[in-house]
Amino acid sequence: MKIKYSIFTLLMIVALASSCKNDKQATTGIEAQRFQGNAIGTTYSIIVFDQNEIQIQEEIDSIIEMFNQSMSTWVTNSLINKFNDGQDSVLVGKPFREVFNQAGTVYEDTKGYFDPTVGNLVNSYGFGADGSKEEIPTESYLDSLKQFVGFKKLRLLASEKKDSFYLTSEVKGVYLEFNAIGKGTLVDYLGRLLDQKGIENYLVEVGGEVVGRGQNIEKNQPWAIGIDDPKQKPGERTYLTVVNLKDRAMAGSGNYRKNKVDPETGFTYVHTVNPITGEARPSQVLGVNVIAKNCTLADGYATAFMAMPLEISKDLIHTISEIDVLLMYMDNNGLLRFEMTEGFKQSLKQPV
Repeated sequence: MKIKYSIFTLLMIVALASSCKNDKQATTGIEAQRFQGNAIGTTYSIIVFDQNEIQIQEEIDSIIEMFNQSMSTWVTNSLINKFNDGQDSVLVGKPFREVFNQAGTVYEDTKGYFDPTVGNLVNSYGFGADGSKEEIPTESYLDSLKQFVGFKKLRLLASEKKDSFYLTSEVKGVYLEFNAIGKGTLVDYLGRLLDQKGIENYLVEVGGEVVGRGQNIEKNQPWAIGIDDPKQKPGERTYLTVVNLKDRAMAGSGNYRKNKVDPETGFTYVHTVNPITGEARPSQVLGVNVIAKNCTLADGYATAFMAMPLEISKDLIHTISEIDVLLMYMDNNGLLRFEMTEGFKQSLKQPV
C-alpha cells in the first residue's frame, strides 16, 4: 500500500492559494479567517467564514499533540510506537479506537489491499519513519516479513478504565502504522472541532487532504479543489481538473513523486507497497482521488486503490456505495486514461 506511507497527494487546494484576493465578501461582510502551521511532517491550513472572530489556535495545537502522542510513528514514545517496539497490551484511548475501526472497514472492503500492518515491508524499502535503509530488500527477506502482515492479527480489548482499550497482537513483531490515513484523520479531527463551534462554512486541509463544509462565502460557490496532472514534469505543478466539494472530504494518492531506483538494476520502486505480495513495483495506476463522508476513509481507500492491480480497482470503485472515485492510469499505448464513478463525474467543475 502506499504505505509507510508518506502520502504524496494529487490534490492542490485552489481555494487556499488563489480564490480570495479580497478576504471580505461584499454582500455579507464576513471575512475569511485563516489558521496555518506545521503538523505530522507536513502543513495544515484552515479557512473559516463566520460572523464572529474564532479563537481556536490552542485547541488546534492540542489536537495535533494528541495525534502525535497517540498515533504517530514519527514520535519516539507515542503509544503506537510502544506497541511497535514490542510492548504488548498498550493502553490506548477512544480516538485510537475510532481510527482502528475505520481502518478495519477499509481493510475488509478492499480485501486486504489496505493494511496498516504493512509497516515492516515499508521500512524494508527505506520508506519508513527511520528512512535509514537504502538497499532494496531481497525477495526472500520480503517473504520473511509477510508473517507480520495482517490487520486481523490485531485486537482492541476493553480495559477497566473508561474509554480505554488494550492494543494486542496474536503475533509478536507486527508493525502498526496509520500513516496512510494519518493526514485524513487529522483533517477529520480539525473539522470536528469547527463543527463543535457551530461553524457552517470552512475548508480544512492537511498535506493536500481536505474536508469542505458549506461553501466559499466570498465566491458564493462550493469549495474548488484542484487535482494535479499525474504526468506533470518534476518541479512543475499543473492541474488536470477542479472538483466542487461541499460537505464531504477528499483525499488523493499517487506514486509519481516519491520513489527510488535500484542502482544495480535501474528498476524503480515506489512508496506504495502491495501488502499482499510485499512488492513496491510501479503499476498502471498513476493517481487516485476519493471523495467520502470523512477524510480518514477517503485517505484509506485512495491508498488501497493505488496498491491493487488496475482491473481490480476499476471494478471495486463501483461497488462501494459510500465513496466516489477517480482513477488515473496509463493504458498499454502509454496514454492517460480515466475511470470514475458517476458521483465523482458530477462533482467535476470541468470534464476530463
